Amino acid sequence: MPTIRRPNVAGQFYEADAEALSAQIKNCFLHPIGPKKLPEVNLHSCPRNIVGMICPHAGYMYSGPVAASAFYELALDGKPDTVVLLGPNHTGYGNALSLMSEGVWQTPLGNVEIDSKMADEILHETSVIDVDELAHRYEHSLEVQLPFLQFLYGNAFKIVPICFLMQDYDSSVEVGRALEEVLDATNTVVIASSDMTHYEPAKTAATKDHAALKAITELDAKKFYETIEAQNITACGYAPITALITYANGLCAKAQLLNYHNSGDITGDHSSVVGYAAVNFKKTNT
Repeated sequence: MPTIRRPNVAGQFYEADAEALSAQIKNCFLHPIGPKKLPEVNLHSCPRNIVGMICPHAGYMYSGPVAASAFYELALDGKPDTVVLLGPNHTGYGNALSLMSEGVWQTPLGNVEIDSKMADEILHETSVIDVDELAHRYEHSLEVQLPFLQFLYGNAFKIVPICFLMQDYDSSVEVGRALEEVLDATNTVVIASSDMTHYEPAKTAATKDHAALKAITELDAKKFYETIEAQNITACGYAPITALITYANGLCAKAQLLNYHNSGDITGDHSSVVGYAAVNFKKTNT
């Protein structure tokens, strides 16, 4: 029997019933601050051009429309075989940098298999990642990406989940460079899961977040990391983003900000918000 990582936030961050969840995701795509239309997967795109995305991971009612903006573009780009998921560890459980190398992840929409071969190759390329299931058991940042992917592709893709409790610059860059080595010539997309500024007034959050997003779109990992530290920006997945920038830089990709909003745009309360951004990273040799 394979290891089954069961859903931890179904019924909280997203609907626990498959039919209700599909309807909820459709509403994210159709939402006024989302793409405003449903995606159609391009089955004729080969090779694909999107190599990475930044997506938020709050409850779908708050960040789902922004996340949908990234997944809409991914659908137009085609279907990846494997998705490498990079996210922060909010729980404190497990090792500093943790990967699951075998088993399946379960959501209300079905089971997604871990790409064990790719996971083992990533482990071989870096000394900072350990195999540790516990770090993933209660963590939501990677889980909330899966239903969107399943909505697009069913369960016909694999994942490699990597969870960052340790978020130092050097380790993040090492992970990004390992991905560059391993993912070469594969049909893979890397998703860095992160929300942006937490619990500040909307104007303050937007000013801080756009400073960080400017460094991202310039593909300057060092500048991004230094901006996070200098301005005390409370983006929770800054190391996953740093790793993704490093990876995308190695591919000479370009980054594009697709959508930025905050929780106040949903609730109407702009006095204390969480910022959400959708960014894609696309090959430029086309």
